[in-house]
Amino acid sequence: MDIRKIKKLIELIEASGVAEIEIHEGDDSVRISRQSTVQVAAPVAAAPAAVASPVAAAASVAPTVAAEAPVEEITGHVVNSPMVGTFYRAASTNASPFVVEGDTVAEGDVLCIIEAMKIFNQINADKSGVVRKVLVENGSPVEYDQPLFVIE
Repeated sequence: MDIRKIKKLIELIEASGVAEIEIHEGDDSVRISRQSTVQVAAPVAAAPAAVASPVAAAASVAPTVAAEAPVEEITGHVVNSPMVGTFYRAASTNASPFVVEGDTVAEGDVLCIIEAMKIFNQINADKSGVVRKVLVENGSPVEYDQPLFVIE
């Protein structure tokens, strides 16, 4: 099987919600699967149940609660993803990002690119203002209606 086909399959798996795929082509076959971090985290979450002392149990739960506490509330205008795809902050790997936090943008300015099915779609600002927060990492998969930027 051609390595380019395999790479394309891997990209499609990363951009979709599919966990595993197996392709047979003649005598060749390839299986691509995505490992879930949820499976690794499950045994760790079950560990506090084995603690006998209520004080120790409360102490072991406290770090989990503290880790969830710093969730930031989003204020301002949120620009959401209009499609499922891969988020890119710049036109190429060597180019500077379209916008960074603190930049002033006008309505219609390009904020990012989302690649969907090998088509690069420019995402434009639907409001003028200052980019306060970039909510997605470069090269990350995004879902439909996922928040991308906060503009104030």
